[in-house]
Amino acid sequence: MTVRNRTSVAVVDTSLSPRTKLRPVPPGAVQLMDQFWAPRRRINRETTLPSQFQHLETTGRLDNFRRASGKLDIPFQGIYFNDSDVYKWLEGVAWTLATEDAPDLARMVDVVIREIADAQQPDGYLNTYFMFEHEAERWSNLRDLHEMYCAGHLMQAAVAHHRATGEDRLLNVARRLADHICAVFGPEAGKRPGTDGHEEIEMALVELYRDTGDQRYLRQAEYFVNARGQELAGGDEYHQDHVPFREQRKIVGHAVRAVYLNAGATDLYAETGEESLREALDALWENMTQKRMYVSGGIGSRYEGEAFGKDYELPNARAYTETCAAIGSVMWNWRMLQLDGEARYADLIEHTLYNAVLPGLSLDGQSYFYQNPLEDDGTHRRQAWFGCACCPPNVTRTLAALPGYFYGVSDDGVWVHLYAEGSVQLSLPDGRTVELRQRTQYPWDGVVEFEVRGEGEFALRLRIPSWCETGATLDVNGTRADMPLVPGKYVEVRRDWTSGDMVRLTLPMSVRRMACHPSVAESAGRIALTRGPILYCVETADDPGIEPRAIVLAESENLTPAFRPDLLGGVVLLSGEAHFAVADDSWTDVLYLTADTTPHQTRGEATTITAIPYYAWANREPGPMCVWLRSGP
Repeated sequence: MTVRNRTSVAVVDTSLSPRTKLRPVPPGAVQLMDQFWAPRRRINRETTLPSQFQHLETTGRLDNFRRASGKLDIPFQGIYFNDSDVYKWLEGVAWTLATEDAPDLARMVDVVIREIADAQQPDGYLNTYFMFEHEAERWSNLRDLHEMYCAGHLMQAAVAHHRATGEDRLLNVARRLADHICAVFGPEAGKRPGTDGHEEIEMALVELYRDTGDQRYLRQAEYFVNARGQELAGGDEYHQDHVPFREQRKIVGHAVRAVYLNAGATDLYAETGEESLREALDALWENMTQKRMYVSGGIGSRYEGEAFGKDYELPNARAYTETCAAIGSVMWNWRMLQLDGEARYADLIEHTLYNAVLPGLSLDGQSYFYQNPLEDDGTHRRQAWFGCACCPPNVTRTLAALPGYFYGVSDDGVWVHLYAEGSVQLSLPDGRTVELRQRTQYPWDGVVEFEVRGEGEFALRLRIPSWCETGATLDVNGTRADMPLVPGKYVEVRRDWTSGDMVRLTLPMSVRRMACHPSVAESAGRIALTRGPILYCVETADDPGIEPRAIVLAESENLTPAFRPDLLGGVVLLSGEAHFAVADDSWTDVLYLTADTTPHQTRGEATTITAIPYYAWANREPGPMCVWLRSGP
């Protein structure tokens, strides 16, 4: 396959949306050359995507398409929604081809697209499970069998492939399937009511509308959002079908489904401007971030139903915090960011990427977490693949699309959402081209320098992260800028630029001790350590023999950061003095005692502890890990 067009658009192309403040910058216009994300994207390209292709082959996922087209006479293999894993992998490769010359991946794409196209039925239907003996079951169990979920992932892959390469082979397949769905479902006479139990089709149809301009896809997405609360997808909170979407005020049920639905509803609001949608979205975002989200940015506290719990129900060792849910949160927050450019959405995107998405992938790019607990006894380890393998290709498509998250353009200027060494070529609305060159050691160091290569007046807006509570400074051509730098806001530098102008943003990275709301019973009275955008944990691989849950970090102890290029791919470690909380002899062979003045716990010996970034845990020998630490005098 020849890549004809490297000016792709971002994962979410809101440039066609009439009610968005920001327009994304194409991933192909952004080059990441930093020491953090660039190596991970290289591993994704050279190791993760090729190994996943082999998993798709060896587990029968691609053979299912060959079976559907009549090329193989074999039983269907795996779970009924296995097609979606192929589509997510394909989207990841497509975004990679938008920014990289990867002929081996391009050849794999050719193979996969050919098998997908050959499996499509004459009426446009495409799902390899519902063939032959299951053909009569098509669209018979929308609540449980994920037909539209699979279709949505095909549409997203097709849009990504079209934008990255300029080719329409896969886009034509996706359009035929979308046309079939539009013909079957809807409120009109002769059509069937219904919507999928696992959301995905909503945002996929909006993206397909934006890519093709076909209004039918937008109307169909609106129908599927409107169908929630009509008891067409189970009628319960698990499927977000308990009340109409516009009446939802608490984020409930299966975490991935919930944030996927919210992403689709945000896309719909961007096109229609219906205020009742925005009111629901704002309420759901506030409920999630203020009462139902982990300090890592992870969401979904219950193994039961992979679901959100009640307010402040955030257990640590039993945290489900599925990798896919974190990715869904990033997707939703990215869409919210385009609406009005509020930095709180970019803050959460950054925090979630580093601390809730990245833990889902090993440092070597070959094994994965499905769940991401915040405390563990050493038994939870990454796996090379899963029977339900939704998370691995979801991580790869996120890393592949990552450059498109860094910048935005509005009518009067450029927005910098995320920081990393690299460069970007931007097209301003008046037709001018501007290049920004960013130099930084972020996330380990808070000094970020920009060289502006372009002429004329425009605004450069830089995000002051909410974690940078004091001390941020801004210099333009060596002169300190006299303007407020407010944490959790963008600072605007508007001037008549001359090529070669330099902007220097300094964000002090002190170690912060985070406390939780007292209603979070399991973590109340404990602290979590952060530095810059990075959440930390204690793992016994660094401190053999130490039980992390027994560590007491002195309130007066200052933790010292130090960069270790030889450890875990290069990380800043935190080290400091602590002691152990030791149970006294009265607890021998006893589980409960009457509470009285007897201490029952004594101060153990002093020790030095080392904290590592949470995303890097479980990459060495197994052992206990803990994010929330005791704190005391």
